[in-house]
Amino acid sequence: MNLLGELNMRIKRRPMLFSVLLLLLSALGPGWSGTPDTSARRPSCTRCDLRRSCNCSHSSFTRVPAVTTRVLSLDVSFNNITVVTSDDLAGLKLLTALYLQGNGLASIQPSAFDSLWNLVDLDLSDNQLTAVNQRWFSGLGALQRLNLLNNPYSCLGSPVFQDLLRLRRLDFGGPALEEIRKRDLHGVNQLEELSVHGNNLARYESGAFADIWPLGEVTLKLHGPFLANPALAAAVLADVTYPETHVTLEDLHLIQNRSIQPFTKAATRRIRQLTFRNLSLTDEAIVNFLVAMNGVPLTYMSFEDITLTGEGRWEPAGWTEHESIDELSARNVEILDVFKFLSLMDMTFLLKYPRKGSFINCGVFVMPCRTSQLLLSLQYLDLSDNLLTDLTLTESLCDGGRTLQDLRVLNVSGNALKSLSLVSQLVSKHSKLTHLDISRNGYSSMPARCPWPAALRHLNISRAKLTAATSCLPATLQVLDLSYNHLRSFSLLLPALRELDLSGNKLLHLPPGGLLPQLETLTLQSNALIMFHLSELRSFRRLENFQAANNKFVCSCDFVAFLQSGLAGGGAMRLTDDKDAYVCDSPLDLQGQPVARVHLSLASCHQVVVVSVSCGLVLFSGTLLSVALWRLHALWYLKMTWAWIRAKRGSRRRNRLRGVPGSEALVSFDAFVSYSEQDASWVENLLVPELEEPSDANQESLQHAARPLTLCLHKRDFLPGRWVMDNIMSAMECSRRTIFVLSESFVRSEWCRYELDFSHFWLLDCGAGGDDAILVLLEPLSKDDIPKRFCKLRKLMSSTTYLEWPQDDGRRPKFWRSLRDALQADENQ
Repeated sequence: MNLLGELNMRIKRRPMLFSVLLLLLSALGPGWSGTPDTSARRPSCTRCDLRRSCNCSHSSFTRVPAVTTRVLSLDVSFNNITVVTSDDLAGLKLLTALYLQGNGLASIQPSAFDSLWNLVDLDLSDNQLTAVNQRWFSGLGALQRLNLLNNPYSCLGSPVFQDLLRLRRLDFGGPALEEIRKRDLHGVNQLEELSVHGNNLARYESGAFADIWPLGEVTLKLHGPFLANPALAAAVLADVTYPETHVTLEDLHLIQNRSIQPFTKAATRRIRQLTFRNLSLTDEAIVNFLVAMNGVPLTYMSFEDITLTGEGRWEPAGWTEHESIDELSARNVEILDVFKFLSLMDMTFLLKYPRKGSFINCGVFVMPCRTSQLLLSLQYLDLSDNLLTDLTLTESLCDGGRTLQDLRVLNVSGNALKSLSLVSQLVSKHSKLTHLDISRNGYSSMPARCPWPAALRHLNISRAKLTAATSCLPATLQVLDLSYNHLRSFSLLLPALRELDLSGNKLLHLPPGGLLPQLETLTLQSNALIMFHLSELRSFRRLENFQAANNKFVCSCDFVAFLQSGLAGGGAMRLTDDKDAYVCDSPLDLQGQPVARVHLSLASCHQVVVVSVSCGLVLFSGTLLSVALWRLHALWYLKMTWAWIRAKRGSRRRNRLRGVPGSEALVSFDAFVSYSEQDASWVENLLVPELEEPSDANQESLQHAARPLTLCLHKRDFLPGRWVMDNIMSAMECSRRTIFVLSESFVRSEWCRYELDFSHFWLLDCGAGGDDAILVLLEPLSKDDIPKRFCKLRKLMSSTTYLEWPQDDGRRPKFWRSLRDALQADENQ
């Protein structure tokens, strides 16, 4: 039996043991199962925005990090990723852009990009790829831009691009590229942009680029071939010089006649647009180049990042013809010996044809009047970022407008001009001038009146030091840029103005819309605005685009609601800048929050309504409470409580003076009698004699001798001059019982009610029951006749037997006997 069979038999005999073994192995980790767990070591990146773009660059990743499968753009550039495996990008089917440049990437598995069906942009530049594999791109049918620059491959190899039918931009080459063969670019039929870095190119198969047509723009770095192998450079140029193709040549040193030879070939005479970038030139090379391009229908010629080593002596090429040149441009020109360099005054053959001339950052401090007179056809002149002053500009725009008569656009921004008045006078004679850019100069003031060309429509005076805008500005303007000055207000009538940029100033309010009836675009970013209202914007009758981000907004309720509707595109205006740049500056609890994300409470937004409703509720509740308190006699309770407390304090003080321990008072009376003045005759003539001086007849009716009782009457026993509450308190404390002589007159009597009030509190405070209060009804009364606030007395009438004064004389002895028994109840027990 072989080993497999024996293992199978053992598993069948002990299946439970085998299952436990498997569980233990799985618990020990994935390494024990024989398959490496690559996902456990894979890092993740969470720096993704709402546009589903993940920026994971400069994060020291050694492997492509895990990201959400819904990502559209993934940037993992400038990490330490050396290998891309087939699992790293699996599942990213929606990915349209992948940036892997600057990683030191040396290996890509053939199927690494298979799942990227929607990829449009792929950057593999600045890595360590020694070969390019066609298999990488076999599934990238949607790819349009591919960058393979600066990798150490010497050639492309097999037709690597044949499956990229939609490719429109291709960048390849680098210091190691030595050979380009015709089959390398098989399948690439048309491109919008082609960039080839071949400074060390040694072999080029003629026709390698010939099948790429149409070709919009091509950039070539052929420093080595131009110097060492002009024929190779000429062959490359011959394959890309179509009339519609813009050719850019970089990193050239045209210092001798040999380096000009590629331009002498017949094929290069098809060039129409030519740009030199990072170029070093001598006078001899320039003359030879002009001779080589003699008669070539070149329409556009540009020089960027140029170093001139000569003195500007180019007159030997004066016989050449360059009438087809329409635009001549120079940017970032360095003249090594500027003091010996001529002023191009004898360059009529070259300067009289161009209609557009740009000389940007060329160190120009003056363009002599004679040179200006040579520019016969010039309509566009850009002298920005130079060294012009008021004096030298006067020299350049000489002869009162007879020079540069066709000038329509003038840009002298970024110079050292100081006088706005002088500039306006100099340009006022150029009647065809429509666009003027005099920004980034040193103007500190604006005169009240200025002459301007009647045709002027666009004026840029941004980034100066202006503190006020005056009527110097022409009424014919359609576009005005006054951004980044020191303006605090703007209120000028400009009836034709369509675009106004006032960003970066100190404006507190919007300009009046009635003065700008045709305004369509208003930019007020980075000012001192705290808010603006719909009525202000409606004053601009034609306003379509409004930008006011980065101001110090006070986020009130109305402003937040209004601005949020504008940010959402549902209001009366359209905000075209970044909505997150609209940030609250106050109140403090909202400071720094984007207005679009602010949520204000109902209470903070409708304070008047909330206060009104609250006051109404408080008033209503107070009314209800007052009614309830009135119905429940709460004020009476409070009043009597205060009176009771005050009287009780006085009583305790008197007891202490008498030497009575605690709060116990001396009992001096058997009963305190409370009665109405109308019932005084009954009390004085019947009650008092009967109880205090019992008759012999009554004595005989009693079972034992009656003891005379002492009664407390307010007329007789209250001390004059004392507070009535003190008298009542003292009488009750000094009496064993309280006799209420109840009648209708008692209930109606204010004095009796007062005594009844206080007696009620006495009963409540002492917890007294019905034995302490004796009710005597002189006439029939129900408990409903007693005020409802005397709850204790009403309860006594319901629960305690009260005495009724009999109208029958025969029953009166029994009445007196019952009353006396009630008063002497404690003695009889």
